[in-house]
Amino acid sequence: MKHVRHTALIGLCLMTFAGTASADAEMDEIIAAAGPFMHLSCASVLTEHEGNPEQVSQIVRLMAMVSLFNRQIDVLATVPEEYLGDLKAEFVEELEDACDDDGGRLLAGAVDDAVRETFEAFE
Repeated sequence: MKHVRHTALIGLCLMTFAGTASADAEMDEIIAAAGPFMHLSCASVLTEHEGNPEQVSQIVRLMAMVSLFNRQIDVLATVPEEYLGDLKAEFVEELEDACDDDGGRLLAGAVDDAVRETFEAFE
């Protein structure tokens, strides 16, 4: 699953962790947008969207926003701005590890675990 190392993931992580998904209406839209992808595994998302790293990034971004919302994490209130780059790198590493360990694992679960483990590392 080394394909998860798409450079697009790096950009997506920074964007995901740079804001919050706190407004209910906005969150409803995000959940609706993420819904069609919730059944995808780490491997299947790469297969279905091969050659389109922007789409893979968007899917991971949506799942990360749902995870942050469910965990009630406000990134900007939790992590000082100077550590956002480190946060991004930690998230990418955690997600790669989760998907490399089991390509058949649901991507949503891998993203949620990566979010949890990333923020545990920054506590």
